Amino acid sequence: MGITGTGGMVSLLGIGTGIGTGRGIAHGRGLVLSMETPPLAGGTAPVDAPTEEAALVAPRGCEMRIDMVAAEDEVLAEGAPIARLRDAPDVTLVAPMPARVARIRLLPGRRLGEIVLFREAGGERSRHDTAGAASSADALAALAQRAGFWPRLRRRPYGGLPGPAERPAAIVVMARDTRPFAPDPRHEVTGREEALVRGLAALGLLTDGPIFLCEDGARPLLPRGDGGPRVTRVAVGPRHPQGLAGICLHDLCPATDARPVWDLHVGDVADLGELLGTGVLPQTRVVSVAGPALTETRLLRCQIGADTRGLSYGAVRPGPHAILAGSPLDGRAAHWLGPRDRQVSVLPEPPGETRPHWFLSALTRSSRPKPLIPTAALSQAAGGAFPVMAMLRALSTGDDETATRLGALSLVEEDLALVDYVVGGAPSASDLLRGFLDRAQAEAAP
Repeated sequence: MGITGTGGMVSLLGIGTGIGTGRGIAHGRGLVLSMETPPLAGGTAPVDAPTEEAALVAPRGCEMRIDMVAAEDEVLAEGAPIARLRDAPDVTLVAPMPARVARIRLLPGRRLGEIVLFREAGGERSRHDTAGAASSADALAALAQRAGFWPRLRRRPYGGLPGPAERPAAIVVMARDTRPFAPDPRHEVTGREEALVRGLAALGLLTDGPIFLCEDGARPLLPRGDGGPRVTRVAVGPRHPQGLAGICLHDLCPATDARPVWDLHVGDVADLGELLGTGVLPQTRVVSVAGPALTETRLLRCQIGADTRGLSYGAVRPGPHAILAGSPLDGRAAHWLGPRDRQVSVLPEPPGETRPHWFLSALTRSSRPKPLIPTAALSQAAGGAFPVMAMLRALSTGDDETATRLGALSLVEEDLALVDYVVGGAPSASDLLRGFLDRAQAEAAP
């Protein structure tokens, strides 16, 4: 088929309908995405490329009310505390590199806007006492919170951070990413298999339920049995959106208010294993920098919160362009990588068009609403996890009961990004989902 996005950047070339083998995932379902991107520079191994500036920002879809620990112009070691959550003072935000605090911007209500850091060459790394953390759930949670690991966890439902005393019904570890331009997660764990096994074992202390390791079934990260008895290995296919955490956990362990589920990247699990083994939490990750507005594609190892302009410097083609933190499907224009971002997408901006007056636009939209037309592409845009048309109908009409029954509590905005791309409607399914999640969270609040 031939549905093409902005500038011909992404095309939907094929639809999968077969059901593969594996634990609960319909591997053949989804869409094959064709990507126009320049060749990879520097070989297939990540290149160390820390940026001179970085920033702490809140994870997407999550507000953080904080109290500052560090002050402007203060010099910090890598991993040193910068701020604490106001509602959970044990949860710490830490410096992703040896740095000087350049600017602190807080939004009303002491919500985190951004904390900008300048890199200090030759700085120190913070070490943490890990005594008892490998055998005690309370000690492990306390270590993860004070070392800055806790913000890497994402809680379903709603997509925020877990509560400091929460125990999830299950934990989903993602070692597969099917988004356009996404780096292969195995880049972050190759040579660190021992740390990965240690991290998986530690996650078992934080939940009484299963731990699902979602990986490429044809290229498993670990030999069978090395993940431990608590880990269930799940083979995930190559079609998008099969490699999204929300699609996986929707099939494996749907989230509810009474049974929350956590998800995190396999690289973060290996980092947790290194923290337990060395007392130091790694603050780097592998990031892909790709897109049709570049002269070369880059695979870089940089710090959390890195400067997206610095990562793409020297490789951008002349002309207007947009730099997104995230993939072309779910990314947003941003100066800094978010705590969970592992992609930078650089896209050409189309020539500017004169927009009609807002009142004329409103009249046009109200007189001619865009219908949702069931298509083969739309039916596969959720990877077969749920009936897309029924979900869109429930979200657009505010039928929260049906949306809940279909599994919307397991999803966040990125899980419907491909649906938005296929439909191209307004308001987007992602925005409708966020409205549903906000209402459900408000109703569930004590």
